[in-house]
Amino acid sequence: MGTGDRFENKADEVKGQAKQGLGEATDNDRLKNEGRADEAKAGFKDKVEDVKDAAKDLFGGDKKN
Repeated sequence: MGTGDRFENKADEVKGQAKQGLGEATDNDRLKNEGRADEAKAGFKDKVEDVKDAAKDLFGGDKKN
């Protein structure tokens, strides 16, 4: 997996944390929920990339997606 994918996932996570914090500060449930969803999505994408990396290591593939 490329470093760009990890960076993009981290950016989504930080964006989610910012939305959630802003939602907390303004008592905005919509922003809090969007932030939680962004964080969850980033975490899921990270886990998918971990599985891809493990499969690549296991099967010895150098294929690019």
